Amino acid sequence: MPIIKSAKKRVRLAKKATARNARVKRSLRIAVKAFQTSVSSKKNVSESLAAANSAIDKASKKNLMSKKKAARRKSRLNAAAKKAGVGRATTKKAPKAPAKKAVAKKSPAKKGPKAS
Repeated sequence: MPIIKSAKKRVRLAKKATARNARVKRSLRIAVKAFQTSVSSKKNVSESLAAANSAIDKASKKNLMSKKKAARRKSRLNAAAKKAGVGRATTKKAPKAPAKKAVAKKSPAKKGPKAS
């Protein structure tokens, strides 16, 4: 056990972080396994793909895996979903309204130097 107060605090914080990281990793594994079972049964693939992608994003955000590893895993999951006959899980965006043209405002006439 550490003696210095700051070292004791670091031990406490490390214990909390370890528990938090374990929780995130566990949810990631559960989501990926649920996706794999849904691909094999071809039921609810898009929902489980969205959940797995979300879990991967959360793990990446909390630095439990690198961004490149997260991208690679998401790519592989999307490829497996596509192979199973389901497209990527995307949210439908509303079509954008056409941009309005900006009306040019006339700048006020500048006054020159006063003639005295």
